[in-house]
Amino acid sequence: MDDSLLDAAVKARQYAYAPYSSYRVGAAILDSEGSVWTGCNVENVSYGLAICAERSAVCRMVGEGQRELKGVAVATRDGGLPCGMCLQTLIEFAPDPSVVYVDTISESGLKKRYLLSDLMPFGFRSDDLKRT
Repeated sequence: MDDSLLDAAVKARQYAYAPYSSYRVGAAILDSEGSVWTGCNVENVSYGLAICAERSAVCRMVGEGQRELKGVAVATRDGGLPCGMCLQTLIEFAPDPSVVYVDTISESGLKKRYLLSDLMPFGFRSDDLKRT
């Protein structure tokens, strides 16, 4: 488990904007070039407009021209896992979901590690789409 990636997620969590749920999340993504991209959740009074920390970090990575992630770290109060939308988004940029780890850390310091493919076993990729 890469503690520096977890540390980056913990730091990003402090910037979360979560006035409605009070559930702050920070995420950090390691890309294929070795750069780290962070994000935090940003809520909105119109709940559907909120963005999760993981997708926020992916947007930063893609916005700077990177397209491949190698690892993900998520910091929450209780070690919560990414939601389905975030997992599918992460799979989009993972060259092989069965080798990408998602590390989590809680406020108590409890760390856990999961394979992206275990968290989203039926995630799909562009080559799964049928083209006519």
